[in-house]
Amino acid sequence: MKVLFIRYKKSKGIFEGGEQGTEEKFRALSAAVDNNIDTYYIHDENKRRTLKDYAVGLWYFPRGYFFGLTPRRVNEIISISSQYDVIWIDRSIFGILAKKLKESQYKGKIVGFFHNVETIYFDAKLSRRMPFRRLILRCVDKNDRWTCLYCDKIVTLTKRDSETINHLYQRKADKCIPILFRDKYQKEDYPKGLTDTKPLCTILAAYFAPNNEGVLWFVRNVLPKVDVRFRIVGKGMGRLKDEHPELANIEVCSDVPDLVPYFEAADVMVLPIFAGSGMKVKTCESLMYGKNIIATDEALEGYAIEEGKSAWRCNTPEEFVQTIQDFIQHPRPRYNEAARQCFLENYSNDAVERNFKELLS
Repeated sequence: MKVLFIRYKKSKGIFEGGEQGTEEKFRALSAAVDNNIDTYYIHDENKRRTLKDYAVGLWYFPRGYFFGLTPRRVNEIISISSQYDVIWIDRSIFGILAKKLKESQYKGKIVGFFHNVETIYFDAKLSRRMPFRRLILRCVDKNDRWTCLYCDKIVTLTKRDSETINHLYQRKADKCIPILFRDKYQKEDYPKGLTDTKPLCTILAAYFAPNNEGVLWFVRNVLPKVDVRFRIVGKGMGRLKDEHPELANIEVCSDVPDLVPYFEAADVMVLPIFAGSGMKVKTCESLMYGKNIIATDEALEGYAIEEGKSAWRCNTPEEFVQTIQDFIQHPRPRYNEAARQCFLENYSNDAVERNFKELLS
């Protein structure tokens, strides 16, 4: 079996959350087909986008081509498609590709992967004042629908996403495969010691509207009521600090090349996310590093956590304050073995790889 893996972009520098998930998924899928897999990138971040690129993107949006995908690229993929038994389209925003492949009489299997229900994700992501917002949302909706109509199999991260897609487009996922990560935290000796009585609470979040809203919500509604040390870590978050004077005295570590020291230093990972779709990569990373996690329902969506062991669920300022106060008053191990085991049993490559074999069989 030979697979062509269509992915959004070839990244340079630090992977964003979704691209981290794609990279790990690619590794697991490669293993499942004995590395008999090729990649086609819609974007190459190593090449600077020109004004012409943006103009071309806007020109094709009304016809359903999400930015970066053009008729030329679609024809390139169609021209090589007969070499592959499976074409894996790693984002449902490229549903038009599934449509065009079917129209070209492609005989292999087309798999469409929903990182999110993209219509919901982009509705939360795009500012209400953004030019061309309606145009973009219409394009995204078309592609989600085409993914459901023309893919032989569709995959979601969670049952919630499958149910939402069924409500919107009358098609359930053929399989739910949760987020996965290659285990990058294998050590002979994991950190020892208890959480500090003035714990270091860390938010890991890239600059992105739902993340920004969660960070500011926490700073305004929770942080003034607890005696903790506080740190924000994430790609582009220096921009958020520049935009909001209330973050002036808060430690913000933007675009760090290595997250390990920040995970190990944290007593508690705080994940105040209230909007979105799919599963949150930062939650999986926090589990992998064996961290104490205080998080909202949205941040924990799709995760098989043990309440009060591998994570603590909070949705209101009062719940966050109460849980953090409990950490202050009752120190506990900084390395959370239950969180680490949750990751190993459910979200490591070894745990998820068999799902890909079943899907492609």
